[in-house]
Amino acid sequence: RSDLEVILTGRDPEDELVELADYVTEMKKIKHPYDKKQPARLGIEF
Repeated sequence: RSDLEVILTGRDPEDELVELADYVTEMKKIKHPYDKKQPARLGIEF
């Protein structure tokens, strides 16, 4: 269907999924509060 978008999140997708997808984005941490030993926040990191 041309009016449907499906978004998947996660790590290490199978090659077959990458081949089927129209968009594939890889995110990389540049800076994060974890770097200063700050604890994870409910609703943000988990």
